[in-house]
Amino acid sequence: MPDVWGRRSAFNVQKVLWLIDELALPHRHIDAGGSFGGLDDPAFRAMNPHGRVPVIDDGGVVVWESHSILRYLAARYGAGGLWAEDPAERAAAERWMDWTLATLQRDFMDLFWGFYRTPAEQRDRPMIERRTERCAAHFRLLDAHLADRAYLAGDRFTMADVPAGTTLYRYFGIDIARPDVPHVTAWYTRLAERPAYRTHVMRPFDELHGRLDY
Repeated sequence: MPDVWGRRSAFNVQKVLWLIDELALPHRHIDAGGSFGGLDDPAFRAMNPHGRVPVIDDGGVVVWESHSILRYLAARYGAGGLWAEDPAERAAAERWMDWTLATLQRDFMDLFWGFYRTPAEQRDRPMIERRTERCAAHFRLLDAHLADRAYLAGDRFTMADVPAGTTLYRYFGIDIARPDVPHVTAWYTRLAERPAYRTHVMRPFDELHGRLDY
């Protein structure tokens, strides 16, 4: 039974908790980071020298970095399902995970921090406009990809959907200009029908509004 460290409002922690729930995996959640603190404790730093969440300890196997955790959990507990045994099929999922981390999440989190988490009087409006445009382009790309499939890696839910899918609740929930992306919207509707998504991703994030301290 893995232990999971992190606060539930943290974007990367939500990915891990969502996947754990999809796997119906018993686990213990330990609040850490933000107002909970604990990231500089020697015991925590011994697990993750970077002092960041999420971190899991699965029977002595410690993993940090959210996408590494997703891969580990899917491989160990979701083989043949969320973790495809065929390397080509698995690569179809992993490439979207890596694109999300390197491209979509980078621009979306800049936008989320710059617009939602920064007090209005301190916002860098040209940066926000640039990131809004870049995110719109990313979601148009996703929309074209999803035109002939239900999920990112095909016709069934896989680990590919977790990183990009986690952005949707906040992207559609903040007051910014968004493109018309009907296929992304339909994908979002399918994800929102999943109990694990509703529990771990569709959570109020008002506590983060105008707040730069964590």
